[in-house]
Amino acid sequence: MVEVVEYRAEWPRRFVVLRTAYTGALLAAGVPHRIEHVGSTAVPGLAAKPVIDVDVVVDESAVPAAVEALAAIGFVPRGDLGIPGRQAFRTPERFAPSNTYVVADGSLALRNHLGVRDALRADDGLRDEYAAVKRRAAAEASDIDAYLVQKSAVLDRVLRRAGLSASERAAIAADTAGITSRGAHG
Repeated sequence: MVEVVEYRAEWPRRFVVLRTAYTGALLAAGVPHRIEHVGSTAVPGLAAKPVIDVDVVVDESAVPAAVEALAAIGFVPRGDLGIPGRQAFRTPERFAPSNTYVVADGSLALRNHLGVRDALRADDGLRDEYAAVKRRAAAEASDIDAYLVQKSAVLDRVLRRAGLSASERAAIAADTAGITSRGAHG
């Protein structure tokens, strides 16, 4: 079962705590970076799974060093899990509930995350439509894969609004298909 809750004002504050901890580790390792709050918890007013999604954005050449810096504070590297340009982790308990990724600047994975966030922040109607679909999918879906399938049509409209091309949207849909079978949300 998938849990979707109404927007919580504490989510941005929780992101700041995570960003501060990650920044300390990355600066100690000398890794230039920026950190983005992505996912539904980054959109004021949007119902969401109560898990903070964080993208640590680095140049492609700095991905290994960023992965190592996060591993030094307890994250367990899990590789790309089938999503090019993105490295996933098992989250240590002190940073839960969150999903943290190291993403290459300019990658489709990053443009997907930022595009969804920014499109939903800019359009209250689209945000509310997406929230309604998420609530319905959470109530009806038997697992995360079914939940993702039920959201796919509205998510494609969000990505189109964000300016992603048909081929980029198709690549994102293909990467997302069966995401839990690869362990990407665990």
